[in-house]
Amino acid sequence: MRERMAATFPDFIDFTQKRLFGEIWNREGLSPRDRSLITVAMICASYQPAALDHHLQYAVQNGVTKSELKEVKMHVAFYAGWPSAVSAMQHALDFLEDREQEEK
Repeated sequence: MRERMAATFPDFIDFTQKRLFGEIWNREGLSPRDRSLITVAMICASYQPAALDHHLQYAVQNGVTKSELKEVKMHVAFYAGWPSAVSAMQHALDFLEDREQEEK
């Protein structure tokens, strides 16, 4: 998806890479792992499933466990609404099942 977007919106992708993933994600004060937990929760809460798969992958790379991802979804359900959490859980199930298959 990034490559597709970069072909049409190169300035947006460049800005995102430099500012968000370059500066914001590398600020002191929070670890990448903590930022991943926050980001996954925010994406779930704001019902943005298109962004969720990418950030689930990034969260795992940053050390977030399967158990912690489950807890994020449960926590989101009570603060952001059940429908948002259910949608996020459906995406997370697919992601986690695919990941388990890759690990075998």
